[in-house]
Amino acid sequence: MTTTNPTYQSEYQASVDSPVDFWADKACALPWFKAPSAKLTTDENGQQLWFADAKLNTCYMALDHHVKQGRGDQVAVIYDSPVTGQKAQYSYAQMQEWVAKFADVLQQQGVSKGDRVVIYMPMIVEAVVAMLATARLGAVHSVVFGGFAAAELAVRIDDAKPKALVTASCGIEINKVIEYKPMVDQAIEMAESPPQSVVILQRAECQAALVANRDIDWQQAMQTAEPTECVPVAGSDPLYILYTSGTTGKPKGVVRDNAGHAVALHYSMSAVYDMQPGDVFWAASDVGWVVGHSYIVYAPLLKGCTTVVYEGKPIKTPDAGAFWRVAEKYKVKALFAAPTAFRAIRKEDPNGELIQDYDLSQLKNIFMAGERLDPPTLEWTQNKTGKPVIDHWWQTETGWSIAANLTGIELLPVKAGSATRPVPGFDVQILDENGEQLGANEQGAIAIKLPLPPSCLNTIWGDHQRYQEGYLSQFPGYYCTGDGGYIDEDGYLFVMGRTDDVINVAGHRLSTGEMEEVLAAHDAVAECSVIGVPDGLKGQVPVGLAVLKNGAEIQQSELQSELVSMIRRDIGAVACLKQALIVPRLPKTRSGKILRKLLRQIAEAQPYTIPSTIDDPASVDELAGIMEENGLVVRE
Repeated sequence: MTTTNPTYQSEYQASVDSPVDFWADKACALPWFKAPSAKLTTDENGQQLWFADAKLNTCYMALDHHVKQGRGDQVAVIYDSPVTGQKAQYSYAQMQEWVAKFADVLQQQGVSKGDRVVIYMPMIVEAVVAMLATARLGAVHSVVFGGFAAAELAVRIDDAKPKALVTASCGIEINKVIEYKPMVDQAIEMAESPPQSVVILQRAECQAALVANRDIDWQQAMQTAEPTECVPVAGSDPLYILYTSGTTGKPKGVVRDNAGHAVALHYSMSAVYDMQPGDVFWAASDVGWVVGHSYIVYAPLLKGCTTVVYEGKPIKTPDAGAFWRVAEKYKVKALFAAPTAFRAIRKEDPNGELIQDYDLSQLKNIFMAGERLDPPTLEWTQNKTGKPVIDHWWQTETGWSIAANLTGIELLPVKAGSATRPVPGFDVQILDENGEQLGANEQGAIAIKLPLPPSCLNTIWGDHQRYQEGYLSQFPGYYCTGDGGYIDEDGYLFVMGRTDDVINVAGHRLSTGEMEEVLAAHDAVAECSVIGVPDGLKGQVPVGLAVLKNGAEIQQSELQSELVSMIRRDIGAVACLKQALIVPRLPKTRSGKILRKLLRQIAEAQPYTIPSTIDDPASVDELAGIMEENGLVVRE
């Protein structure tokens, strides 16, 4: 059913009218050991599964297949580490041999099909090798962001119950070495289901002591390792578990199956990102997050592209020109990062002067996701680089984008603040509290009509009931995203933030995301957050917290007056924004998301726990003090 030069509308309509035929067609592009005969089936939990009866190995699809096609000499992975000064490139044939041997190292530790392997690594190529080697054995990897606290690592160990754990002696931050081994040892001591063995990569910057009869030296084990063949698995077998935050405090283990994951990601590389074999793709994220899983490791290699593993930051390694240096040096065709990365670049280099130092002629598109893309950041990046900026929206749970501008099919006009239109396969609807579909421009809950397309989660590891209750129970027949927003008259989706980021001001439900969009448009503001503070008269009132651009000179009273006027002009007096503070920084996760829930807890004088994902723990107490001094902490 493949059509010549499809439009967005024809592609999308085919996916919702005949989803089974649509995805069966996309599956034909992949090298199966046994092609699926049943495209969409139902398991014993009533859950719909894609390509469950297929036989495949994701590592084979990502490496071996390309080597067999005669493309073994093509560069598969580029490693660029400004924090260590190291650079390297590895071909598909080199990666295949490396991964096949490390699979033997894991196999010697008793890892086999279905076993779990926890990977706790920095942004180095060995992290990619460990993931693919686990997949090669038909085992299930669970990558935990390197540097997570021991207690958080222990929780994930106990949930996944791994046969082995793979780590490195340390991670490297800006002018700082973070020792991993003490945290691993402490986590294993705390865990009730510790791994039998730990494979540790010794880095030059830090040597770790090994525990006898448990720890294996990576380099030594590789000297005697023999290449291992790929183990066939069923399409419905899990490829990985990735933990995401849960409302109960216990992280949720999102399970990704092999077949649906491969089909969706392979399709997305051409449809969403306009990438073809041999093109260079750079997702400036971390393998500890879903973006790293999908678009540093699996999707580029499934498509036969070259992927970049970058151990550095968008700024200070060494400056705000870091992204542009990498893009020029490796002829990156598509760059993908979170909006917070570009806000950081904009803050350090507001006039975009460093961009002029680099040749970006090979760079075709810049993609942003991971949090809401505010129009000022979109416009600044677009204007300073001269490149299209593509906002797209997805979740850890889906593994790829729910809404996007399909650059490989038909580039639609950009609307600032919108992730454009739903991606083929995602039947996105806006529902009211009763589950009734709302009309154009009416804000409500964003839900996806079942069945979900391939690659989306179909359970929570070890707790299917939690999956049902957390995602499927609120609106029967739909997956509830937990985000709110609206679809306009042109079918464009506007995601306004988590549904709990809506505040009630004197009976009016207002989106803090919408207010943040207005504040971010101020010339002096680099980034901002709006939270609801308890108010005896109105229930809640919004307060703005703003970080200034480098070099911006404005008094708080002046900025507050201007921001209040902008809110009144663009939203109306009903928003009641009367206070805006200049703050030195906002508490964010390492992936760049502002911790709005934490800000609300501070404002409401609630007990709060600083999450292990935080980038700078000191920012929380600092901000709490500023809010207290300015009367923004309300105690009953």
